[in-house]
Amino acid sequence: MDKIATRVPMPTRNSCQVRNLSMQLGKLTGYPTSIRPSEREIRNARLSDQNLEIAMHSLHRDGLVVIENAILHDCLDRLNEKMVQDAYTLQARKRDSPYNYNPGNIQQDAPPVKKYFDTRIFMNPIATQITSTALGPRPKWTFCSGNTAMPPTADHPPMSQPVHSDADFAHPDHPFAYVINVPLITMSPENGSTEIWLGTHTDTGLHVQEGKHGERASGRVRIEELEKRRATGPPCQPVVPRGSLVVRDLRLWHAGIGNQTEIPRVMLAMIHFAPWYRNAMKLELADDLKPTIENQSDLDVPVNWVSESEAMSRYLNRGFGNAYDFNQSS
Repeated sequence: MDKIATRVPMPTRNSCQVRNLSMQLGKLTGYPTSIRPSEREIRNARLSDQNLEIAMHSLHRDGLVVIENAILHDCLDRLNEKMVQDAYTLQARKRDSPYNYNPGNIQQDAPPVKKYFDTRIFMNPIATQITSTALGPRPKWTFCSGNTAMPPTADHPPMSQPVHSDADFAHPDHPFAYVINVPLITMSPENGSTEIWLGTHTDTGLHVQEGKHGERASGRVRIEELEKRRATGPPCQPVVPRGSLVVRDLRLWHAGIGNQTEIPRVMLAMIHFAPWYRNAMKLELADDLKPTIENQSDLDVPVNWVSESEAMSRYLNRGFGNAYDFNQSS
């Protein structure tokens, strides 16, 4: 048996049954499709044609798909240890921290140096297989950051973000960018798994949003639009196991939910833009990563190269999420 795609646990089935049942369950449960690659797919770092078809269908219909067991835990654990330390450093800056909507939800970059850069995480070949199939060959990778849901404090009890779209600007009405989210630990409703509104990637014109592009609270979906959508397609807060990656349409409505545990929940975010999409951002990476980036051909990666010491002195001084410009030039 080469593939299993599920929304809820199910017995092993042949590929046709799995695909059909996945599509049927999608209409019933409201939870995202989760693909569990076979051992051969994991070993080859490539989905089968059948699972790739399921991923394309899920992105088209839902705006999101989960791939389980795509990343080994050892590399996640090592990065998580460092980023949790950094999260507390950022939190200590209080109102000067790069928070998103509320101080319990912090924008946070990973250290952009070879010591912490594992291609299985940041340039995962299964993620790139999906985005290059959906967007065209050699997607453009211009954004690499993360989002950390911090444990509650006396000053900041668990708070949720407003439901919003990251596409808070005039954008195409067809797919142009996918976010690759990698949680460094299992995400659950208790520790702040993202609330997602499946299918809303086709309802994200500026007429449904509030807030000016670039403001800390831009991209908020208007309350009346939320209530209309809730009546036909309420949100969900899925459990995403450690080792998974999530591919999400940039336009999809979502909200960061407050962390009710004592452990920070770090989730990386890399954005792959379509090769035709003229986003002008560049990654800032240490020059010890130049061979890694330049010796691959699956992604177009515009980079501002800096020394390792400069990279380490700068990576915690980024802006909040909405300060980034995901728009394209004329």
